[in-house]
Amino acid sequence: MNRLTVYACESQPIVVEGLIRVMGVCEDMFFAGSSSSLTEALEAVREGHPDILLVDQAAGLKVVFQFISDVKSTSGRCQPVLWVNDLAEIDCFRALQLGARGILKKTLPISQVLECIRAVGRGNVWIESSLSSEGAGGLDRRSTPRLTPREKEIVHHVCGGLKNKEIAEALAITPGTVKVHLMHIFEKTGVKDRFELAVHGRRLLGIEHADDVARAEGKTA
Repeated sequence: MNRLTVYACESQPIVVEGLIRVMGVCEDMFFAGSSSSLTEALEAVREGHPDILLVDQAAGLKVVFQFISDVKSTSGRCQPVLWVNDLAEIDCFRALQLGARGILKKTLPISQVLECIRAVGRGNVWIESSLSSEGAGGLDRRSTPRLTPREKEIVHHVCGGLKNKEIAEALAITPGTVKVHLMHIFEKTGVKDRFELAVHGRRLLGIEHADDVARAEGKTA
């Protein structure tokens, strides 16, 4: 089993001790170390290339946002997770744009902390639902419109943090076509912007998959 390596930039020793104990009993994770300094943490990323980097907001959001950008420039493998007490929706979106792949509240149960780390390790974006509860009603299973295969691809790439130009290159279409698909997705799902789509997209794709399975089982029954 390939274990996820996790490094923490955290200012409180007691929190670090908790991470060591929790991950010490997880067969799929390895706690690679910690630092209270962003400079030291960046050096650890450069040398060790951990899979996941938990980033405390103690240094201030402006500094942390620049740090996230520096991490992504230093290591394409390392996925930053912003570890916060609380964060406004607009700051969540900004963090995602800069390369964060998770927004994790420190008040969450240990099970959800581990869920976040595993989800980000699989290549997903993870944001605790209470950070952006608006728009969730648009993803009700009973009323969710069917997305086309291309629209599902767009949602997948938005969840991965790609911008329109990057999505266009990945799918060999024009940025204008991506924009049109996004408009259709917004209309169908009821989400109001890319941030909500990034937050709820994984759930939306899960709903679609569950419907496909149920339909297939109905045909074979």
